[in-house]
Amino acid sequence: MKVLVLGAAGQIGQMVTNNLLEQTDDDLVLYGHNVSQRLKNFKSSRVTFVNGDFLEFDKVRTAAEGVDAAYLSFVAKPEIITGVIDALDKADVKRFIAANVPDLYQEVSGPFQTWYRQNTGLTWQTDLKKSADLVEASDLDYVILRITWLYNQENNTKIHISEKGEPLTEAQVTRQAVAQFVVDLLTNKADYHRANLGLGEPNTQF
Repeated sequence: MKVLVLGAAGQIGQMVTNNLLEQTDDDLVLYGHNVSQRLKNFKSSRVTFVNGDFLEFDKVRTAAEGVDAAYLSFVAKPEIITGVIDALDKADVKRFIAANVPDLYQEVSGPFQTWYRQNTGLTWQTDLKKSADLVEASDLDYVILRITWLYNQENNTKIHISEKGEPLTEAQVTRQAVAQFVVDLLTNKADYHRANLGLGEPNTQF
């Protein structure tokens, strides 16, 4: 399999890349600003670097040629999502995993709700909701990840998944858990298709 990681230089993008190289035989295309230098530690016969901006859609399309699945490790607004979806469609990519944020459907519940809305606003009234709508309206086999507050803790891959329409009550999740879940989605160890998922850590309290 061949996987395109868009926004590969971010923390989760790098973790996904590392996990894919360690756990699979997949070939990777790493896309982002100056990734050939920023991610040179990943250089191998299995890795292709494409230096580019998210708005360079022709370059995204070229990077996606021959790719089976793409992961967007960046919470993108509609103008980017529209172009990326079109580029993936033209390159005949079928599987798309996209990062987004919670409360697109007023689903954040429990003690976390007050803090989250005070600090992020009403996300269901923002362009990020439109981004999710665009992905859901596409022909791609998508998974949208509504990822709650992130932190790092080595080897902590505990994760709780809530589907669209269910409350999201967890206040945090590790980047390590998100990265491993993305890899599990790409390798079909986590069997979700055309799904909109909230990610948190089990039993976390705010």
